Amino acid sequence: MDILKSIEHEQQKNKIPDLRVGDTVRVHVKIKEGSRERIQVFEGIIIKKQGGGVNATFTVRRISYGVGVEKTFLVHSPNVEKVEVVRVGKARRAKLYYLRDRVGKAAKTKEKVGARIETNEIVVKEEVVPGEAEAVEENTVMTAEEVAEEKAEEAKIEAAKSETAEEVKEEVKEEKTEEVKTEEAVEEKEEETKKED
Repeated sequence: MDILKSIEHEQQKNKIPDLRVGDTVRVHVKIKEGSRERIQVFEGIIIKKQGGGVNATFTVRRISYGVGVEKTFLVHSPNVEKVEVVRVGKARRAKLYYLRDRVGKAAKTKEKVGARIETNEIVVKEEVVPGEAEAVEENTVMTAEEVAEEKAEEAKIEAAKSETAEEVKEEVKEEKTEEVKTEEAVEEKEEETKKED
């Protein structure tokens, strides 16, 4: 993997929200004020999505006190706490710049009828606990000697199983022959007693 790609991969979030243009969303953003940190909510319509990978962004527009306000957020930014979908909008374009010219209720997108409001997340990379990762690596990485030892142990186990199976078969054969001999001996004694009578 390239050095830049590996650095970008480290910066990416494990899960990102599934965003669609036209949806009304609530973006929870971390804001620092001096030493304090708080979360501020910005609610509006997604008018565009841009970029890919670490540089992926989405722009949210809302009208605040009669003035249109647009904010662009990085999808993988640590300052974006979470993104909630408030309503699913019906959009037939990738960029909804025409909403900038609209005023009032016309500045909204139509709501999709019967659409479920779900805040789905897309898994970008698997989340691995550091202790588990080391354990998995230790288990998966085996030397040739260890592989040979495991095969030898398996062969020993199979040989022991076959030996025990053979012993059981021999014991069964011996028991059968003994039963046959005892039956023959009983028959001979009966014949002898009959002859004597």
